[in-house]
Amino acid sequence: MKKGVRLEDVAQTAGVSTATVSRALSLPHRVRPATLALVRNAIQALGYVPDAAGRALASGRTKTVGCVIPTLDHAIFASSTHALQTTLAAAGFQLLVASHEYDPRVELDLVQSLQQRGVDALVLVGTDHHPNFWKLVGQWGKPTLLTWSCDDRLPSVGFDNQAIAALGTRHLLDLGHEQLGMITGYTVHNDRARARVDGFRATLAQAGHRVAHEQVSEQALKLGGGRIGLLELLKAPKPPTAILCGNDLLAVGALLEAQRQGLRVPQDLSICGIDNHDLAAEIIPGVTTISLPTRELGQIAAALILATMGGAPIAQKSLLPFQLLVRGSTARFTR
Repeated sequence: MKKGVRLEDVAQTAGVSTATVSRALSLPHRVRPATLALVRNAIQALGYVPDAAGRALASGRTKTVGCVIPTLDHAIFASSTHALQTTLAAAGFQLLVASHEYDPRVELDLVQSLQQRGVDALVLVGTDHHPNFWKLVGQWGKPTLLTWSCDDRLPSVGFDNQAIAALGTRHLLDLGHEQLGMITGYTVHNDRARARVDGFRATLAQAGHRVAHEQVSEQALKLGGGRIGLLELLKAPKPPTAILCGNDLLAVGALLEAQRQGLRVPQDLSICGIDNHDLAAEIIPGVTTISLPTRELGQIAAALILATMGGAPIAQKSLLPFQLLVRGSTARFTR
């Protein structure tokens, strides 16, 4: 900040009150665009740098939101987190992101650290947490939002992951496949993966099919996991003619390994994924998938956090829609 430049100088240059300048800095979404432009132009011309610490003391807010996600290594989380960040930034809030790599103890430490840094709200993923987590956030007294899954203990916005897997499984059954397999992410500390496996098993059971242990393979949620998972499923006494994968990276990995093994997709093996990853539409054949509005998830999460901080009531549970996108990787069973 240039020496001697004060909030009052910005107000005088912009032709507005100091209260308006303060509001433009702390609550830009509540300032008319034309006025906001005047203030920002004045700030830029004068080289004014707001005193964040002083503003936090005065307002009781740091203008930061903490977000703890399972991993930074998955595009699916990157999409929702990016949308969360851009929506919050438009309202004048900074997002602080951390990842715990599916370790509840690490997540608990990160949540405590963000609370100690004075974040105004927290956005978290899923319902699997350390036993001390619920007490920690319950006593905190600031907005905390769960995403991707829903839990009655906190406001949540996410998906019915069991229903997502059921939709993919029914698609494969409707094509006449009776011998199905599933490649999933590791289910320990991952409620989304467990719910999808439950949806797969329950849908097969409803159709009168017994689900053997060897029909489900747990793997890392990567292309390599899809390759290894397919090789495991093919060792079963009755190899599957159709496979549901817990995400599209697993599905693409399985597809590539099937081709390496001389299997034709979809003539010999149908493959369905989940997420609608960009890669699923670009590979040949395109991967049939369950499309999830992950970008919208981030935008909605940001809107809910902003609404809560503004004192507005929000729904305790919000489930987002999803849809089946049929591409070339699935076909009717003809053998």
